[in-house]
Amino acid sequence: MEQRDAKYLIAYLLPLSAYFAIYQGGIWAYSALYLGFIFIPLVELFARRSVENHAPEEEEERKRAPFFDYLLYFNIPVVYGLVGYYLYTLHQGGLQTYEVTGMTLSVGLILGTAGINVAHELGHRSTAYERLMAKVLLLPELYTHFIIEHNLGHHKHVATPEDPATARRGELIYTFWFRSVLGGYRNAWRLEAERLRKSGKAVLSPANEMIRFTVLQLAYLAAIGLLFSWSLVPFGVAIAVIGFLMLESVNYIEHYGLQRAKKPSGRYERVGPQHSWNSDHELGRIFLYELTRHSDHHFKASRKYQILRHHQESPQLPTGYPGAILLSLVPPAWFWVMNPRVDRFNQQLQRPQYAA
Repeated sequence: MEQRDAKYLIAYLLPLSAYFAIYQGGIWAYSALYLGFIFIPLVELFARRSVENHAPEEEEERKRAPFFDYLLYFNIPVVYGLVGYYLYTLHQGGLQTYEVTGMTLSVGLILGTAGINVAHELGHRSTAYERLMAKVLLLPELYTHFIIEHNLGHHKHVATPEDPATARRGELIYTFWFRSVLGGYRNAWRLEAERLRKSGKAVLSPANEMIRFTVLQLAYLAAIGLLFSWSLVPFGVAIAVIGFLMLESVNYIEHYGLQRAKKPSGRYERVGPQHSWNSDHELGRIFLYELTRHSDHHFKASRKYQILRHHQESPQLPTGYPGAILLSLVPPAWFWVMNPRVDRFNQQLQRPQYAA
């Protein structure tokens, strides 16, 4: 590990802030939100953007460095430890409603970042144990189907009307949540059924991974009831919902209003860097394991996070991901800032509009 790569250790400050939120309570119960949605967006308003790419020989060296993989793997005990600490603290009682709310939001935020975001990276790996790690990380969010729909559905249909995870120009984030969550879950069942039929297996069988996911998620919730209290099961569901809504909020800003051209054959053009909104804000890149260099991720999904590249032709968000999510929660402000950018970019590429 080179000294400059130690910067990625900063990513652990976010889950640590949630641990602190539970330990300290009071107004500090919202600590993860203070860090994620106040401190980071403010810094990114003034901090520089980094558009440098690694040299080819350096890329090859970084791709093989185990340090970057270990950073991801360690999030498994971090996430599960946090969920256990949260449920134990609630079970002990004596908390005010505002404290429980703050802790729930803080833990949910971490499930969306150290949980689903890291699972997203591991889910694109080719090794079976890393894909298993991805599923383990997706379990507390009750979103294990994500690994099916995202890899086989979203990456194939991104920036087209066929993709529920691509937000249309003028679409509210609040209605997008429902369309993406329900559409993604439905697509995961369809994709798994297609896989089983092609392999000559029965759809309604133990070979169906969606059935196995459902059983595991119910077992996870039952474990909460048995280990802590059945009254805490709704809180397990609450942090899961907050976690996957964090993911869907990221989906919303990543492809908002962008579209791929349809060829005369009826097929869409190949996915390129121009089909995802990019953010080169350094702090957000570190905290989210380079997720904000999303254009290159869709251009080459197998590329590891530590070597993702900046592409000159990719559209750029006006701020980092946390700031963009906050902006999207106020639709008039989001449309005022983003719709002209969408229109200018699509006009440059001579793209039609997919309206909401």
